[in-house]
Amino acid sequence: MLNVPLVPLAATPNTAPDNAQVYFIWPTDGTVIHGGKFWVRMGLRNMGVAPKGVDLPNVGHHHLIVDGEPLPAGEPIPSDRNHLHFGAGETEARVELPPGKHTLQLVLGDKDHVPHEPQVVSKKITVIVR
Repeated sequence: MLNVPLVPLAATPNTAPDNAQVYFIWPTDGTVIHGGKFWVRMGLRNMGVAPKGVDLPNVGHHHLIVDGEPLPAGEPIPSDRNHLHFGAGETEARVELPPGKHTLQLVLGDKDHVPHEPQVVSKKITVIVR
């Protein structure tokens, strides 16, 4: 019997088609929100939405970055007050923010919450909560 040590393979991120796009359906850039609670509606083109853990080509799930920046490629998206996960495959979610000016950006993550290569990231928008 040949005794060959097992070497773990390096994890490779899911690839995304070059024409994949994630975008906000609502709110739009500059929207004024009264009361702090609002619905975020997320769109995706040329890929599919699936819950976390689903390992299929060209699918992922939404993450909302609030008042932050996307992470470098290959790093899992944290789950905290600035990085909201929608791992059940949601395409809309109720969000509550304190009064003030906030930036919002969407990033699609793979089955393990790692951004795809190339990253599928929306344009950053600003909302004002009163």
